[in-house]
Formats: sequence, C-alpha cells, structure tokens
Amino acid sequence: MAAKRKTDTRLNSDQTGVREDRRMQDRSVTQNRQLSDAERVAEFRQQFFQSALPDLPRIPGYHVCRLTTENPRDPIHSRIRLGYEPIRESDIPGWAHSAIKTGEWEGCIGVNEMLAFKLPLYLYEEYMRINHHDAPLSEEEKLSSQIRAMESEMKQASRGAVELELEDGTAELGKAPAPPPFAQQTGEEQEDF
Repeated sequence: MAAKRKTDTRLNSDQTGVREDRRMQDRSVTQNRQLSDAERVAEFRQQFFQSALPDLPRIPGYHVCRLTTENPRDPIHSRIRLGYEPIRESDIPGWAHSAIKTGEWEGCIGVNEMLAFKLPLYLYEEYMRINHHDAPLSEEEKLSSQIRAMESEMKQASRGAVELELEDGTAELGKAPAPPPFAQQTGEEQEDF
C-alpha cells in the first residue's frame, strides 16, 4: 500500500508546505454576472409563473384561489370555516377536464394536491384589509411610538439642545392611509358588496 501511495501523484503532499490558493486555480470571469434591475424584476415575475396550474377563470362576486391539501398549518377545513367554498366543475363550465374524479374532493376543480376555492368578495376585502392594511399599520404605530419616545428622551437628556431629525418616510409613520380596494386591484371588483 505504501508503494502505491508514492506513485499516485494525487496523494503526494506538497513538500514546500505552502499551498496555492484554490481561487487562483478557478477560471477567470470574462462576463458581467450582475443582474440589472429590469432583469431582477423579470426573474421575480417568472418565479410566480406556474404553467402546471392554469389560471382560474373569474367568478362574479368571488375571489378565486388555489389551496393545498398538504399544509398542516393551513388545513382546508379551517379555510372552509372562514367561508371558502370549493369550486365544482358546475361553477366553471368547460373545466370538467380538471375535476377530481374520485375521493373526498370528487367533482371539485383541482390539480394534484391543489384545489380551486372561491371566497365571497366582501370576505376577501375584509381578510385582505386585516392582513395587509390593519396588521402592518399596527406594527407601524409601534415603530412610531418608539421613535416619539426616543425623540422625547433625546430632548430631555440634551435639554432641548439636540433634536431628532426625521426623514420623510419616518415622519409619515403612524399616519393611517385609507385601505386600498383589494378586489379592484386584482380585477375582481363588484359594485355592491
């Protein structure tokens, strides 16, 4: 075995004791590998493109989405309790090819573990307002009160000699804008909900 080691050049150690940096052996970079902002935006859009799940057609008065049956933290039965309803093949004519043929979800539109559901727009608006307007605004108010407390402490400690200068975005914290019309932004608006 020892004789083999001497003949195998891959196993021989460098006798000088100084190893060359492996980065120096790597090939040189001949092109710019940085993405432009436009390329970053295109990549961001592409990561949400999913050809295996065709876009669901709009159903008047409802927000449509796909829910998974595989997420134990967000089970389907809890969504049903919140007002989500499975979309059946009778709800969207021409989609019989996507209907599940057997099992618990027979007759519902689905692909593998992803099921199509609908939610009345008035509930969709309320849920979106809670999650994407009220909750962030609450966090913003916490930040704003911390900034005001820091400002007060700073003035008190410096006896008014030092003042906290707030930039535009920070100064606007805690000022509640009106919630946006979420259904209108997704193209699912309804006049009377």
